[in-house]
This record gives sequence, C-alpha cells and structure tokens, in this order.
Amino acid sequence: MARIGWLRAAVLGANDGIVSTASLIIGVAAAGAARGEIVVAGAAGLVAGAMSMAAGEYVSVSSQADTERADLAREQAELLADPAAEHAELTDLYVNRGLERQVASTVADQLMARDALNAHARDELNITDLTTARPVVAAMASAATFTAGAALPLCLVLILPVSILIAVEVCGSLLFLAALGAVGARAGGAPMFTASTRVVFWGGLAMAVTAGIGRLVGTAV
Repeated sequence: MARIGWLRAAVLGANDGIVSTASLIIGVAAAGAARGEIVVAGAAGLVAGAMSMAAGEYVSVSSQADTERADLAREQAELLADPAAEHAELTDLYVNRGLERQVASTVADQLMARDALNAHARDELNITDLTTARPVVAAMASAATFTAGAALPLCLVLILPVSILIAVEVCGSLLFLAALGAVGARAGGAPMFTASTRVVFWGGLAMAVTAGIGRLVGTAV
C-alpha cells in the first residue's frame, strides 16, 4: 500500500509506452514505410505519449486530490457544527465493525480527543497518508515509465533489418510486456504469472489490430 501512490501510474505508463509505441511502429511498418519513417513515427509517439500520460495523470489525480480536500473541509465543518453527531457517527462505524457499543464509544472518545478530523478521514472517508492523491508523483512516474517502455520497441527499429522488423518487434514487445507484468506484480505482492498473462494478451491484441489496419491502409494507398 505504501507504493500505491506511484505504482499504478508507473505500471500504466510503462505498459502504455510499450503497447502504443510498438503498435504504432508495427502499423506503420505494415503499411510499407521505410525505416526512417518508422523511426520518426515511433519517436513522435514516444514524446507525445509521455507528455500525454504526464498531463493525464496530473489532471486526473489532481481531481482526486481536490475531492479529498473538499471531503475533509466538509468533515471539519461538520465537526465544528455538531461534534456529538460526529461522535455518534464514528461510534456506529466501530459497532458495525464488531465492537460493543460501549467500547466503540470509548474508542471514538479517545480518537476524537487526539485528532477528530484524522479519525473521521481514516475511518469514515478512507483517506490516509498511504492512499492520499499525489498528482506530481503520479505524473512523473507515468511519464518516466512511459518513456522507458516506449524506448524498448523503438530501439528494436534501430537495430533490426526492415525485412524482419514486424515479427521481431511483436515477439520482443510481448517479452517486454511479460517482464513488466512480472515486475509490477512483484512490487505489488500479486501473482506474477497472472499479471504477465494479462498484459501480454491485451498488448498482443492491440498490436494485431494495429498491424491489420496498417496493412489495409498501406494496400489502399
């Protein structure tokens, strides 16, 4: 849970970097483009994608942070206006979790005496230091990992012959995705095989669809 502030954004960024850039490269290559055109398309996709991911994460997580601040401000106003009602609300929460009412009331008394807003933020609103929104961290993690992920399929374009580019790009990108799934699952304490299988499936599907569209467009042009 301590990693939740950046892990989700990092995994999303790296996954999107690999999938979107590899799909773009494969689509352009399937249309019959030359190496130079493929590199330009891949590099443009890397820069545009990294900036888009950073902006998107910052805006979305900022919205979450705004909501959290609004909830806390409303809770603070309710505590000032009617502390008895807020005490009863906190007591009911603890009763619903299994405490006897007298014990729950005592717990609510002690927690509210120490820090009433923090007690309600944690137990009523589910806002804690571990899960609170951090827009800048999310944006930086997403942009950095998107760039790293996108660089992997782009590097393959620079070193592979065009004749085998599509096949090796697909295989290499799927291996990158499998490794990413395993690393992300390891960092989050989840089963690695399941995570790797999931990202490989969706990444492979994205590349297959893009390759098909590129082939159709290239034939039509």
